[in-house]
Amino acid sequence: MIKMPTSFANPSLGTEAVLEYSNSDYRIVRQGTFVRCAVTGQPIPLDDLHYWNAETQEAYASPEAALQRLRAASSAR
Repeated sequence: MIKMPTSFANPSLGTEAVLEYSNSDYRIVRQGTFVRCAVTGQPIPLDDLHYWNAETQEAYASPEAALQRLRAASSAR
């Protein structure tokens, strides 16, 4: 199980961005320095964003988080 951080408040992170994800890239809708992982809530600096799902428009902090979401979606069907 992936642990959620105890606090999301961190002024050094800057502002949260809003992105539109496609299969191989993303478009910045609202400028910011990070997005949040859809599974853990962990902030992901845009320079470190490597995992997302264009269909669900979700970002993931790690391949493990993406797999956890995929498994949860598969079991819900």
